[in-house]
Amino acid sequence: MFSQLPTDVNEFKTWDWARLEPYYKDLEARAINDDNVIDWLTDWSRIGDIISETYSRLSVATTVDTTDEAANQAYINYIEHVIPPAQAAGQVLKEKLLASGIEPPNYNIELRDMRTEAELFRDENLPLQTEEGKLGTEFDKIIGAQTVILDGEEKTLPALKPIYLDTDRSKREQAWRLASDRQLVDREALNDLWGKFLKIRTQMAANADMADFRAYRWRDFKRYDYTPEDCMTFHRAIEEVAVPAAQRIYERRRQRLGLATLRPWDLDVDPEGREPLKPFTDAAHMEAVTAQMFHKVDPQLGNYFEIMRQEKLLDLPNRKGKAPGGYCTGFSVIKRPFIFMNSVGIHDDIQTLLHEGGHAFHVFESVKLPAYRTQHAPIEFCEVASMSMELLAAPYLTQDQGGFYANPAEAARARVEHLEGVILFWPYMAVVDSFQHWVYTHQEEAADPANCDRVWGEQWDRFMKGIDYSGLEDSKVTGWHRKLHIFQIPFYYVEYGLAQLGAVQVWRNSLQNQAKAVADYRSALALGGTEPLPKLFAAAGAKFGFDAGIVRECVDLAERTINELDPA
Repeated sequence: MFSQLPTDVNEFKTWDWARLEPYYKDLEARAINDDNVIDWLTDWSRIGDIISETYSRLSVATTVDTTDEAANQAYINYIEHVIPPAQAAGQVLKEKLLASGIEPPNYNIELRDMRTEAELFRDENLPLQTEEGKLGTEFDKIIGAQTVILDGEEKTLPALKPIYLDTDRSKREQAWRLASDRQLVDREALNDLWGKFLKIRTQMAANADMADFRAYRWRDFKRYDYTPEDCMTFHRAIEEVAVPAAQRIYERRRQRLGLATLRPWDLDVDPEGREPLKPFTDAAHMEAVTAQMFHKVDPQLGNYFEIMRQEKLLDLPNRKGKAPGGYCTGFSVIKRPFIFMNSVGIHDDIQTLLHEGGHAFHVFESVKLPAYRTQHAPIEFCEVASMSMELLAAPYLTQDQGGFYANPAEAARARVEHLEGVILFWPYMAVVDSFQHWVYTHQEEAADPANCDRVWGEQWDRFMKGIDYSGLEDSKVTGWHRKLHIFQIPFYYVEYGLAQLGAVQVWRNSLQNQAKAVADYRSALALGGTEPLPKLFAAAGAKFGFDAGIVRECVDLAERTINELDPA
């Protein structure tokens, strides 16, 4: 029966559980042995791919238009009526394979993950996971509906980003305050939503016999190679090394702007008073030039991106009703990635597309593995794929290299902004991560949003030194409302910080030998999730770590390069 499985999304996207269940029953009924287990695993992966791609497409539809009630209902119907029975049926198959004692060749990582999933699985968590997914769409609706009126025109909050680059400080402040005031309108709604998320997650952990949701999530994310205590080490390393470096960046900016203190609306404008970089005219222009840059990095990577353009697997411009942020997801049946973002005409949009392009290349490279071995890579390494691409593509920003800027000075300016952002990110990451460690080990206290505000503010003051929020305390302490990961993907953030260390090391290697660094990068992506996290980093030419030494090495390289690009 598996030979008849469709490959056309239009054939399977409306399948309900009644259409899918017979395939699981067939797999459950089959006898497996050393001779046929690969075929059995391959068939299991094929039906799993259909469910995965359908879920991804339905989820994408809710983000490209958060006002589309039909799309929202189709997604909810799927997570309510298909995902839970599919997870339960998958649990039966995991237990069947594990009980058999069969160990397919080179399948040890997959078996390790399967054991973890089987141990963590609880039937009673399935409806809770469904409800959690529904709450995630509610968060998108709240954020996607946030608009302001500026100069008589309705604007989404992402559409204000170009104004934050304006050399007129009064305009920047006006736009920032409008956005902040609008965000605070939803303070109560987001607090209510938070309470629902926290209650669900607390119960999921209890159902799985875990001490708290942090312990649950550690297993759920299969974090075998580091512990919560290692994260605390990372936070201290950031506090020791990256926070002073960030303070130097902020102080240099304050002096160049000639300000007494640096306010939140002073963080994006060019400190020399130059007009904002305007690298492209519209999303189509950005797409075309970025394609040329990818070809420069590596011809095959460029070809991958051309496939995405031809097959309309890109949704790049910002518009009203679109969910916030950017992402890359994979369509498992057609073995293609899809990129979503909100471009508004600034250089940061280029960085976002390069970043998501790295994720897309990870999909293209890893789907070359046999179907039954196409295991998701650890998130920490998925972000190495994306962050490395931002740095590997940086030499090609000038037009003579296929990029955006006719003036090399503008490309250098963009690179300085990016490298400063690399350094500035680590302290912000530490705020988000330390906040979540507190939340999920103090779940009763965290149920009161006032406590969350307090702790977020404390962590902000610990790590984000150099920005004056006097008189703006409500905006500062509710910053956790504006980090979608906290609501939708709990504990998914330290990955970015660890991956940034890996990416800087990949970039360091490229400064010695660009071709080899890119080849190593692609080889590591091609491993998918078939090796442990430290070996994936090593394959890309990086060390997996979080101590002050490795943070210092990466910060020093970024600072040296900033000083070379901007000697003043």
